Amino acid sequence: MADARTTTNMMEKVPVPEQDPKVRAMNFDEVCLGYQEAEALAEAARCMHCKKPHCVAGCPVNIDIPSFIAAIKESDYTKAYEVISQSSSLPAICGRVCPQERQCEGKCIRGAKGDPVSIGKLERFVADWAREHGLKMKGAAQKKGKKVAVIGSGPAGLTCAGDLAKMGYDVTIFEALHKAGGVLVYGIPEFRLPKDAVVAKEIENVKALGVKIETNVIVGRSVTIEDLMTKEGFEAVFIGSGAGLPMFMDIPGEQTKGVFSANEYLTRSNLMKAFRKDYDTPIAHGSKVVVVGGGNVAMDAARTALRLGAEVHIVYRRSEAELPARAEEVHHAKEEGIQFHMLTNPVEILAGENDMVSGIRCVRMELGEPDASGRRRPVPVEGSEFEIACDTVIMALGTRPNPLISSTTEGLEVNRRHCIVADDEQGKTSLEGVFAGGDAVSGAATVILAMGAGKKAAQGIDEYLRNKG
Repeated sequence: MADARTTTNMMEKVPVPEQDPKVRAMNFDEVCLGYQEAEALAEAARCMHCKKPHCVAGCPVNIDIPSFIAAIKESDYTKAYEVISQSSSLPAICGRVCPQERQCEGKCIRGAKGDPVSIGKLERFVADWAREHGLKMKGAAQKKGKKVAVIGSGPAGLTCAGDLAKMGYDVTIFEALHKAGGVLVYGIPEFRLPKDAVVAKEIENVKALGVKIETNVIVGRSVTIEDLMTKEGFEAVFIGSGAGLPMFMDIPGEQTKGVFSANEYLTRSNLMKAFRKDYDTPIAHGSKVVVVGGGNVAMDAARTALRLGAEVHIVYRRSEAELPARAEEVHHAKEEGIQFHMLTNPVEILAGENDMVSGIRCVRMELGEPDASGRRRPVPVEGSEFEIACDTVIMALGTRPNPLISSTTEGLEVNRRHCIVADDEQGKTSLEGVFAGGDAVSGAATVILAMGAGKKAAQGIDEYLRNKG
């Protein structure tokens, strides 16, 4: 186990204990072990309690960060949890998977001349302490007697439902799969986000607020939004159905056996527990795997394949400086032995015997002029093609919303990417009483941004129903 010493240097973060890379590369146990009490107290002491805390503005759900850290300093972990749970229904999850370095920690004044405060790790410490001591979020003192339907039980749906329940609404979540949690359950690996110990407990906390969850309900097939509002008495609907439709490159050979989308690969491993020998849901993980992409999903797929026994390569068409994945995930992947091929782009997937993947043909890239996003556009280097032998290719190129809901809901406006059109402030769509947020609106993004959208939509729904009378 990696050493985890506290430090007297206030400019440096207190190190977080982790599994040794050589050990964790062979198991699905959680990599980061979190702070113990002494370490959390030492890290909390680094907070400067600024008069104008930019960290709060950097948090998509606006947690009162200075107040919960102040409570940690006083060893009042109950108060710290109460402060966090006023804004977040999923603190143990956020503390593990949010990109704090780009949000709250990225705004931390302490980071101007040293390391920012480890806000995420402190949030995780508080949430884990609360779970171990049986603390629950506080529900509404009085019910409003109005029904709201939430479509999807991922981070956007759970957040919207939890916030509405705290306001006193009667909320029911409709989930298409057999297990609630959305991407938290099927998309993020066990070694980053434990399902039974963390996700299931957070969902139980939301249900304890009075939220009902109905699984195996496919909105657009089992029931329509119109049915929910006209036949089942729901006065408002929130669409938080995510973006589960995988994207591909449209290069030769993508139909070859042994080519997976990262969605399918991770869903089989996570939701269907294909990594466990006592589950009869095998996955062709391969002995040499190439993962195409550079985001967090690519890192998750690559590190899952590694734990299933493969030699793993990541190919990404831009430079390492432009990798969109969290720096922590890239660091962990490298520590575990995953090989990175930067400025490399696939042009063909090769087939061998029985139409099985035998390799992937790539071309070297160089950075040209900036594109519309401001990043320098990668262009191929002439005559630089080469091959990587492999038996499995995982495409981790992003996702877009499934058009099922929009195609079965008359009058619901979508854009050319099949994303639902909704305003940024409250998630209002083109249909009265119908709100939307998270990946269904933005396309694939982060857990915390989806939560932020769910929170805004809950506020919008509350305002709509109060004005409706």
